[in-house]
Amino acid sequence: MAQTRGRGRPRGGTDSRSRILAAAVEAFGETGYEGATIRGIAERAGVDPALVHHYFGAKADLFAEAADVPLRPDVVVPLILAGPRAEVGERIVRYVLEAFADDGVRRRGVMLLRTAVGGRAGSPLIVGFLARELLPRVAGRLEVPDARLRADLVASQIAGLLMIRYVLRVQPIADAPIDELVARVGPTIQRYLFD
Repeated sequence: MAQTRGRGRPRGGTDSRSRILAAAVEAFGETGYEGATIRGIAERAGVDPALVHHYFGAKADLFAEAADVPLRPDVVVPLILAGPRAEVGERIVRYVLEAFADDGVRRRGVMLLRTAVGGRAGSPLIVGFLARELLPRVAGRLEVPDARLRADLVASQIAGLLMIRYVLRVQPIADAPIDELVARVGPTIQRYLFD
């Protein structure tokens, strides 16, 4: 005799929410925003789709929570720019690549990059993060008339490096040691900022 589900809150274990979030990061990272579905995410997490809606609401809300990359530009940018000026470009590249060495940061970062390229929903999150959090902090500390353009050039270079290394996995950049990439890309970042 089949049981019918009663009314009320969908049932899930105590770790259902975290499993759903982990499944969402994987799904958005693999297929982008447009390709991921609530049903597919629920299947990955081993839960009913209603439980996904219960915890996160709509797909856009789930994406916004999954995209919470634990990088703190408000803390890091002042430290990077406070050191010797001649090494700022290298410090920026090193910070980003070392942050992406962490599995959690990398998974969420790749998810954001894939979604920004493949769908509309991720773009406002990335653009908003860059426009509100990162670029004004960099540009505000540069004492040059075209600081915002310089900061935008830095962001484009870093985003391109991350896309090639972690999303497209183009060799030899994908497997190059961080020190080598810092030495090669850092001077370009330095030039964008100060030359």
